[in-house]
Amino acid sequence: MDNQDLYHPTTNPALTGALGRCPRCQLGHLFRGFLTLQPRCEICELDYGFADPADGPAFFAMSIAAVPAMAFALWLQTAYDPPLYIHLVVTLPLTLLLCLVLLRPLKGWLVCSQYFHKAEMGRIDRDWREPPDNRS
Repeated sequence: MDNQDLYHPTTNPALTGALGRCPRCQLGHLFRGFLTLQPRCEICELDYGFADPADGPAFFAMSIAAVPAMAFALWLQTAYDPPLYIHLVVTLPLTLLLCLVLLRPLKGWLVCSQYFHKAEMGRIDRDWREPPDNRS
């Protein structure tokens, strides 16, 4: 029996990634530090070399955090009309905190989704320098 047959890949990459677990065995840890991926799973030895979420987690975190931060800033402004420095002291740290809280689960989700959907580098099947067939 192959060692890979002992593990059941995740059926919910969002939950598995948010928990920071391995997408294949769901037992090993995905992260070594706060956002640094392990080289491989310590349980099933899945190589995480396939994982490249790039800027996706940062983009999603900023996009998701922007709505509640803006709503809070608008509420604060209309309710109390504070000076600008209050927004810098209150709203800016709130925005940064929301982004930091979201980064790790979003990165885990994207890595697990890449494994789940078998994502890989895009390829071109034919040479684009050749003219296409003129079949009409």
